Amino acid sequence: MYEIPITALQSLRIGQAEDAAAGTGCTALICENGMRAGLDVRGGGPASRESQLLNPLMAAQTIHAIVLSGGSAYGLGAAGGVMTCLEERGFGFDTGFALVPLVAQSDIYDLSVGSASVRPDAAMGYEAARRAFDAPNYRDGNYGAGCGASVGKIAGMACSMKTGIGSYAMQLGELKIGAIAVLNALGDVFDWKTGAQVAGLLTEDRTALRSTMDCMCASTRPQENKFTGNTTLAAVITNARFEKSQLCKIASMAHDGFARSIRPVHTTADGDSIYAVSIGEAAADQDLVGALAAQAVSEAILRAVFSAQGAYGLPAARDLRLSR
Repeated sequence: MYEIPITALQSLRIGQAEDAAAGTGCTALICENGMRAGLDVRGGGPASRESQLLNPLMAAQTIHAIVLSGGSAYGLGAAGGVMTCLEERGFGFDTGFALVPLVAQSDIYDLSVGSASVRPDAAMGYEAARRAFDAPNYRDGNYGAGCGASVGKIAGMACSMKTGIGSYAMQLGELKIGAIAVLNALGDVFDWKTGAQVAGLLTEDRTALRSTMDCMCASTRPQENKFTGNTTLAAVITNARFEKSQLCKIASMAHDGFARSIRPVHTTADGDSIYAVSIGEAAADQDLVGALAAQAVSEAILRAVFSAQGAYGLPAARDLRLSR
């Protein structure tokens, strides 16, 4: 088994657009001829669109795109721009009267950095989709949906850290599997191999890390005004052939990557969601792919930490000289 670029997953197009000054952006993952997809949502506060399309009981067997975005629920309009771009290029579900591209979307909350009044919209979604077709520009770091991402927010933004979007992919024989993660968690982030904390809640002087769990354990009383501006998103992509029900299970197993890397995770103040996507016909064991998906997610989370640059007054791991 060896590492490959996320862009080595053929037939998947990825485009990103962002407004760096406003601290928000979106990432479009497109398979214009359709991709089989499943979804597993574990967080208590998701912002999403067309999630029910991925329910195995629903009629649609494939979708055309997944959008990961900032802007919280305000940013869900970005999918409309992706639909327009797909329609213009002749892709979508043919209803007999119009092509209807099927686009699912999940958003992080990034309104606490940059400008709260600027959110991804149809124009930004269109641009991300256009780039996916004409000039694929995926990069880890402060790009696309990761533009305004941050972690360690239990004590508010003053003690949080800048993170971003990250990716990791691997190949085993003919099997390819990768993950893209947008890291925007309430909790702390850990290296899944060593257990070392690599990002999260900062000390009050913002020079070192401390424990979110210790902060939470200071009182057992209910917190009425818990900071809710969180959500970590991931998309797992494989060239193995699976149907929606199998992909929902793979997405479920991929959440083990969140659990190994983020503490706490899946809280009521997060909207943690993972998509699993099949874009090929390779034969592979479902449980193997689920286990590798969790590994890819954990690695993508680390890339989201160490590729990020400090911004909006928030330091990144490189600023604190943290390393793996």
